[in-house]
Amino acid sequence: MMENDKRTAEFRRPPKLEQLLEELNALLSVCQELVDRKYESLRFPILLVVGAPRSGTTLFTQWLAGSGCWGYPSNLISRFFAAPYIGARVQQVLVENDFRNEITEFKKDVLYESTLGKTQGALAPHEFWYFWRRFFTLDQDADIVSPGDLKTMDTAKFKRELASLEAALEKPLAMKANLMNWHIPFLDATFDKVLFIHIKRDPAYVIQSLLESRQKFFGSEDQWYSVRPPEYAWLRERDPVTQVAGQVYYVRKAVEAGMAQVAASRGLSVEYERFCESPAEVWKAIRARMAAQGYALEADYRGPHRFEAMNRIRVSPERWKEIQEGWATIQQNEK
Repeated sequence: MMENDKRTAEFRRPPKLEQLLEELNALLSVCQELVDRKYESLRFPILLVVGAPRSGTTLFTQWLAGSGCWGYPSNLISRFFAAPYIGARVQQVLVENDFRNEITEFKKDVLYESTLGKTQGALAPHEFWYFWRRFFTLDQDADIVSPGDLKTMDTAKFKRELASLEAALEKPLAMKANLMNWHIPFLDATFDKVLFIHIKRDPAYVIQSLLESRQKFFGSEDQWYSVRPPEYAWLRERDPVTQVAGQVYYVRKAVEAGMAQVAASRGLSVEYERFCESPAEVWKAIRARMAAQGYALEADYRGPHRFEAMNRIRVSPERWKEIQEGWATIQQNEK
């Protein structure tokens, strides 16, 4: 868990907001329990985006949200992490059905911009980590769930709450699930219908971006940023480039291993660069897999024709060489 007091001011959690969210969700969780009685499982396939941080997962979820074909946890709904159904209804009252524009402060547009995975606007997609962490207890030294905790997890409640959110939004859900990179087979067994999408990006650019993220988030490259693989215990003793290279390598390895256990109709690997070049082709692939699970996604693609891939070298030649060598060394050590 990233320590709040080590973050730069821009990314530090406001204590008052945390207190309010805790109080609000404790109160509303009772209402959510009443709602849950109406639901047991999702009607539609749920789309879960997995992969290493800084690989393009935020852009991808923004793209899905912007299509209008998916329901998703927005920045507004994320505030109701213990009562997602109620959050969706609040969103519909305050934003989607704002009579005579009486409430104008909310930004309604879903933009293809973000800062370290954080989006802006009431309707922009959110990572929803507080919701995931309510159900999955992560180990202290790595972002994995022990086999014992997986066995005792309340999967019925987990599915009921997601089903209630789906019902409120009246669309199949699309969500980031990066915290579950190591538990794809578990989620595959949990859901009757699911589509995992693994976003992969040229690792050198991911490493560069993660090093930049450390600097921006903590003011130093020495602090660990984002998900911790089981190998975190020995990686944290290495230099920043080796740490990040190992982080990317082991996350990708875990996701690929998990995806290998998923049926072809329930998984899709997408290269970030390919997605940016031709989103319409990726849409076709998603549509085919949704159809294989009994859901007819819109045939006509109406989104952007392309995105600008952010694969640009932003460091010195010496640093870039160090990044490439760090990735090569990690790969070599695993052979």
